[in-house]
Amino acid sequence: MQNSKIANDWDLVIKGHTSLFDIKFKDLWHYRDLLLLFVKRDFVSFYKQTILGPLWFFIQPIFTTIVFTFVFGNLAGISTDGLPQYLFYLSGITAWNYFSDCLTKTSTVFRDNSNIFGKVYFPRLIMPLSIVVSNLVRFGVQFLLLLCMMIYFYSFPVEGTSFHVTIGILLFPVLVILMALLGLGLGLIITAMTTKYRDLTFLVTFGVQLLMYATTVIYPLSYAREKGYSTLVELNPMTGIIESFRYAFLGKGEFTFWSLGYSTIVTIIILFIGIVIFNKTEKNFVDTI
Repeated sequence: MQNSKIANDWDLVIKGHTSLFDIKFKDLWHYRDLLLLFVKRDFVSFYKQTILGPLWFFIQPIFTTIVFTFVFGNLAGISTDGLPQYLFYLSGITAWNYFSDCLTKTSTVFRDNSNIFGKVYFPRLIMPLSIVVSNLVRFGVQFLLLLCMMIYFYSFPVEGTSFHVTIGILLFPVLVILMALLGLGLGLIITAMTTKYRDLTFLVTFGVQLLMYATTVIYPLSYAREKGYSTLVELNPMTGIIESFRYAFLGKGEFTFWSLGYSTIVTIIILFIGIVIFNKTEKNFVDTI
């Protein structure tokens, strides 16, 4: 009788066999302090041994924008829909970098943290969520750079180009959430698969770079339509997000509620599949990692 009473006093019961859809979202809230600690760890450890530190937040998008402007804008002569080339490429890079960082860093979460997962219990979903939140800091810095560039080109306009902020700016929080959740969902699927198929780790970075060319980062959707492959580009859920992002802040881009709705539905489906697969894999990945 006494043993039964003690057993009922436990705050947490860890079971060996649970439902595939038993995600334990309540535990995520209870471990929110751990989430913040992981965010701080990711931010500090990544730049602790670098000379320039957080300045890399600015350097990477600036140099990428310069290269894209020279190669695709000047040499290839690809249209930017009447936008200043630097603004066009920087806006696409800012949105794409956040999505790709969430995807690539989440895709190795099992491998990179196997030593922690095998020793102590906490909701495993905390780890990929911390990656998404910590990348949000980098996105915020690069977005600030974009705003500074907008102010510069508004003060010193380039002949033959123009831009303006639209009411679509109200959708900005939604767009950021979609970027994060899409990267998270794809990353969860890949990290679950890499516990058995290690080769996928080497393909992720390469695959993400190829995927960028199937998105309107370096060319507008109108250019893809002229070349006859807009349908393939529009199937990429990031296309609707980036086009909406450009429309909101620069007034150019083919924004429609249909395209944004498509991106939202695909993101929700991918996120759901990712969480389910991640939840299934976390129960026995220690045996295969």
